[in-house]
Amino acid sequence: MNTLVAEFRRLGLDPEDGEGFFRRAAAAPIHTLGPLGPAMAVAADFLNRRPNESAALFVHLFSPPDYTFPTPPASPAARLFALPPNDAVDRVSRLPDVLLGDIVSRLPVKDAARTAALSRRWRGVWRSAPLVLVDADLFPAISAVSSVLAAHPGPFRCLHLTSSYTVEFHGLLTSWLQLLANKGIQELVLVNRRWPLDFALPANFFGMATLTRLYLGLWKLPCSVGLPRKTCFPNLRELELCNVIMESRDLDFILDRSPVLEMLHIHGSLLKLRLRLVSQSLRQVALIVSFVEEIFVVDAPCLDQLIHSEVGTPGASCSRIKIGHAPKLRYLGFLNPRTHVLEFGNTIIKARARVSPSTMVPSVIFLAMHVRFGVRNDLKMIPSFLRCFPNVEDLHIWVKPLTLLLAFICTIMY
Repeated sequence: MNTLVAEFRRLGLDPEDGEGFFRRAAAAPIHTLGPLGPAMAVAADFLNRRPNESAALFVHLFSPPDYTFPTPPASPAARLFALPPNDAVDRVSRLPDVLLGDIVSRLPVKDAARTAALSRRWRGVWRSAPLVLVDADLFPAISAVSSVLAAHPGPFRCLHLTSSYTVEFHGLLTSWLQLLANKGIQELVLVNRRWPLDFALPANFFGMATLTRLYLGLWKLPCSVGLPRKTCFPNLRELELCNVIMESRDLDFILDRSPVLEMLHIHGSLLKLRLRLVSQSLRQVALIVSFVEEIFVVDAPCLDQLIHSEVGTPGASCSRIKIGHAPKLRYLGFLNPRTHVLEFGNTIIKARARVSPSTMVPSVIFLAMHVRFGVRNDLKMIPSFLRCFPNVEDLHIWVKPLTLLLAFICTIMY
């Protein structure tokens, strides 16, 4: 947060006047605000409905997303003891190389590298074991990250690059990503802690074909136009994008070239997205506090969960949820009569609409909804939505406006 305050002061803005900043920016033409234009639109709508909460909004829109980081396999509290108490025999060193490598990969990277000094037996263990690197263990020495990436021959099992605030970070990123691609990176957590928030990832980001899990925070996806057709992520199974600025075409490019992707999470997208799902492997899709113009499930035979949480969209804009082929879809939420239009084929579900087999999804057993019980049109839509999901067992309804959200579960009997 201190970094953000300093940046605002450098730009001649008063960090104490958060609400005034949001209101002035939201009143400006959106094209003059660059990538922050959509965020300002959200801010204006938010402040109109929830005055005196500008500080919370400031933190939500611009602070790095610490709370959703995947847990690295290496623990900062891990320690290696070759000799247990009251035992003069070094039993750990007698373990097979595979087990020693697994042990070393669970240590902080500085301790892992130091194991080479234990004995001749340990000399090559760290270099032969898949690398696990959490840059927080080396902070603030960013040069040490470069040294470790260059010294280790690979493969790279897991890297967390989340803690660098230094000016050199953006300059080093291209060479780092090339090293990751060359040495077989599997899991990558990459967060931008420096302004500008719309700093585009280098184009060689698309060269990491060995990725199995990718988490990006506070970046801009590079443009995919003109990239070679052979570009793909053949091993990517989990993709999480948090406060990432991206065009729909660039997201589609990644999804179309991730043939085994099972999980897609998008949190805090600041540009409107049109998400088109055509995947034989995708099982879970979650879009949290994100601008989504349309979610079109074209062909997703393995899709089990589809979640789109409510977002403070400015004006009267709605998100269209269009369901085509999703025979295994069991969990759906959070439908909102105010912000969601539900569509099956060419049929839009309206109040008191008649349903037919073509407008029903019998596989759904869990349905979550946002409802304003004080709004008549919202109440009219509830029966229409429910008729589309005849086998619902758990119905979760979030009721607004209340100081605390009220949630309850009902068992639907048909």
